[in-house]
Amino acid sequence: MGGMAARQNDQAEIKQKVTCKRETFEDLMDVYQLLLEAYGPRHWWPAETPFEMMVGAILTQNTTWVNVEKAIRNMGKRLTSDYIAAAPLEELGELIRSSGYFRQKAQRLKNLTEWYAQYTYDIEKARARKGEALRAELLAIKGIGPETADSILLYALDKLFFVIDAYTRRILERLGYTLPQTYDELRMVIEQNILADLTVYQEFHALLVEHAKRHCTKEPRCCACPVEGICWYRQGKVT
Repeated sequence: MGGMAARQNDQAEIKQKVTCKRETFEDLMDVYQLLLEAYGPRHWWPAETPFEMMVGAILTQNTTWVNVEKAIRNMGKRLTSDYIAAAPLEELGELIRSSGYFRQKAQRLKNLTEWYAQYTYDIEKARARKGEALRAELLAIKGIGPETADSILLYALDKLFFVIDAYTRRILERLGYTLPQTYDELRMVIEQNILADLTVYQEFHALLVEHAKRHCTKEPRCCACPVEGICWYRQGKVT
């Protein structure tokens, strides 16, 4: 009987750990400050021009940034809207082969460039549009989903849309937050609880990516983690 009671207590404790969650997102800026102090400004997105940033947002789909860098280097001076608009699809695909799914991505780059043409390839004309209108236009482009669209909006068009990726979800879940299921629900919850500042948006996303690579990996490396003091996974409150 004693052994059965002990097992029941253990099961109840495990269930409590799994279901125990933070009730609000009000302390998200504390997370931001801890990550900023640990890693410093990331100055992300690495690109020489806004258009290069947009190209990178498509190339990085389903691959690592190392492979994106190879493709960008391979394009060299051909990384322009005029070249992408005019280049044969097969030729463009070969240039970006290192990024994977190169045929699909070549077509997506052409789709993006076709959209950009309505602004005569002028980033300031695009930035003059309201963010919601730009987001609707980007999401209408075949091959561009919410994460890619919001990356372009935030880092090329200077619009306040927080980028949600797998790293964001992994870190916030381990910190103990109850996350909405859909992309846009989570994006809006985060936006409601952080400063409406372009630098904060850009740096916070980049810091989450850096943290996911250094500590909050698939198998977490919790030793010397800069947020272990507020991490519910580290404290055993969530599994």
